[in-house]
Amino acid sequence: MSNYYQPRGFGGLFSLTPIVKNIIIINVVIFFGQLLMNNLTFDGYPGWYILNKWFALNPISGTDAAGYPFNFQAWQLITYQFMHGGFAHIFFNMFALWMFGPSIEDIMGSKKFLIFYLIAGITAGLFQLFLTPLFSQSQAITIGASGAVFGVMVAYAMYFPDNLIFIYFLIPVKAKYLIAFLVLLEFFAIDSAQSQIAHLAHLGGALFAFLYILFDKNSYVGIKNVFRKSNYFRTNSTNGVFDKFSFTSKSKNKNVEDAKFYDLKDDDNKEITQREIDEILDKISQSGYQNLTEREKRILFEASKKMNKN
Repeated sequence: MSNYYQPRGFGGLFSLTPIVKNIIIINVVIFFGQLLMNNLTFDGYPGWYILNKWFALNPISGTDAAGYPFNFQAWQLITYQFMHGGFAHIFFNMFALWMFGPSIEDIMGSKKFLIFYLIAGITAGLFQLFLTPLFSQSQAITIGASGAVFGVMVAYAMYFPDNLIFIYFLIPVKAKYLIAFLVLLEFFAIDSAQSQIAHLAHLGGALFAFLYILFDKNSYVGIKNVFRKSNYFRTNSTNGVFDKFSFTSKSKNKNVEDAKFYDLKDDDNKEITQREIDEILDKISQSGYQNLTEREKRILFEASKKMNKN
């Protein structure tokens, strides 16, 4: 079912969607602000220390290397996502967001994408806060958009699993393999406390994205078919993501469920023109897949089935 969607491709700065563009701009502006604060002092405290104390994600308890207590504040779960520790840090985060973000914003729509991005970052921060003490006795502040970006990458792999990504612009690898490999690396690197990389945050953002798309009734991705065919997983939600879902070993009304998701109504079962399909794809590009009517979704599915048969 993921062949409903068409990725934008990596087409340069002018292909950026509004939210992705604004997120990149905000991150760059704040990064230069951080560089400026590095050269300033306030009442004897360096500017970077003040920024980290109030806006980086501080552990809930404990002290830093200098013996000062950490200063956790709830808003840091948002603000830490827009701070970075160096040029390479911000460059690779924003490069990944530029590559994968516009295609996901096209599908979700700008408002939903912004919420998705920020909550992925919040979940990443919560993973870092509460799970780090289980793997390491030393704690440190956390900064960076990596957790949210990992969420965007996982979303891309779910929506466009077979789309090719060229490593070093030369080696083609399918998105599902490359991104799954990156997530697996993060899992195996959890206990590398000295790496100064928030692996748990990356896994938190990735897990949030996976579950969000899996349970979102408006997302149509191939992995849902795997669960549905196994008769182990189904979503019963009619109101929104995570509202009502159940796990079951047997589906008693399998035919009814299939009809709900796949069958066209009689009055829709007529010749579908290319013009109709193009108009629907344009609508997805402008306002997101979730704003399609049920009839438009059924038309896309019918067109997809015909393409597969051909």
